[in-house]
Amino acid sequence: MKHKKSEKLYKKGLVNLVGAVNSPVRAFASVGGNPLFIKKAKGSKITDVDNNKYIDLVLSYGPMILGHRHKKVQKAIEKSLQNGYTFGASTKNEIKLAKIVCDAFPKMDKVRFVNSGTEAVLSALRLARAFTGKDKIIKFAGCYHGHSDALLVAAGSGLATLSIPGSKGVPNDAVKNTLIAEYNNLESVKQHIKKHTDIAAIIIEPVGGNMGVVLPKDNFLKHLSELAKENGILLIADEVMTGFRSKFGGAQELFNVTADITCLGKVIGGGFPVGAYGARNEIMEMVSPLGAMYQAGTLSGNPIAMASGIATLTELKKQNPYQKFDRIASEIEGFLLKSAKKYSVEITVNRFGSMINPFFTSDEVVDFKTAQTSDTEKFGVFFWEMINNGVFLPPSQFEAWFLSSALTKKDTQKLEIAIDKAMEAVSIM
Repeated sequence: MKHKKSEKLYKKGLVNLVGAVNSPVRAFASVGGNPLFIKKAKGSKITDVDNNKYIDLVLSYGPMILGHRHKKVQKAIEKSLQNGYTFGASTKNEIKLAKIVCDAFPKMDKVRFVNSGTEAVLSALRLARAFTGKDKIIKFAGCYHGHSDALLVAAGSGLATLSIPGSKGVPNDAVKNTLIAEYNNLESVKQHIKKHTDIAAIIIEPVGGNMGVVLPKDNFLKHLSELAKENGILLIADEVMTGFRSKFGGAQELFNVTADITCLGKVIGGGFPVGAYGARNEIMEMVSPLGAMYQAGTLSGNPIAMASGIATLTELKKQNPYQKFDRIASEIEGFLLKSAKKYSVEITVNRFGSMINPFFTSDEVVDFKTAQTSDTEKFGVFFWEMINNGVFLPPSQFEAWFLSSALTKKDTQKLEIAIDKAMEAVSIM
């Protein structure tokens, strides 16, 4: 494949954009080469400016669960556009989407829409502190909850990709109340609780999606929830990535856990900038204008985003593609393991619902430490060979692949061939 136009745009973008990108992972730093520039997408395919067409397993990092430009979503967006773009006032669709979301999450009475997952999480933390009157939070190494100062420590995803342990510009005082625990290690949480009496919340991705796909083991989430409750600590589930990706609702229900506060994004906007945080009435009534915890946003509940979210979730519930997702993810796992064995390449494959990730390591990946045993050079070779064979992947070993309901049998057949060629390339590097 030729990428001359992407290369030209990259050089042009360096003049006025930071690194020619607006999000670090898009820079392809961990896989080498120049980033691809995308022109359009439809269904399960995405097309770059050089007219190379790919099966899309990035899906804008999750939200395009129905595939690109689904006709019903497109129609809803176009209809909403005719009425205006933003009003700085309330609209009917905010109420409608709020009901759909609350109905999908047991014990969520109220929700507040914001503009991103980052905004949802920082608001949820403020709410937890307001409700408990305590200051400290516990987060898990490798879990990424957006780029707010208090959480930009021991984060996965882009920070792991670029080998940056934290971030310049984050003062020590901003993270002094952030305690780091190990995912799937309850004892690491207990140690913090023994030392600190002012812990407001524990925040976690129910399934890690920013250190690759990492699942909770041995009822970890259930035990964590019980531990939090016993000690008067709120549990915050960051389901920005997992929300609506394994079932219509959240991963919490599958693991028999109910968080005190849930953060959402991605799918609920159907491709538009949306985030949300929700909880039971007792907690949410702390939020302004009902309570003293202030949070606001001019574009929150944007009418175009609400229309897209309603159409996406309505169609998703109708399709109920979750068995299909599990079947396709299982097939892809089989392709990866079969090909790796054929070419004597060591890999571990983790998957959850419509999320899957191969790690180039022989270790079982259960936390950030084991995820980092992956051979990122091998992933880089694998990535570019997949690109050359028409499959668009996240350009990072530590990002989940996402499936859409638009995937076809022909797509999975092409995936099998691409994976085999990519694994062969890894074996001879």
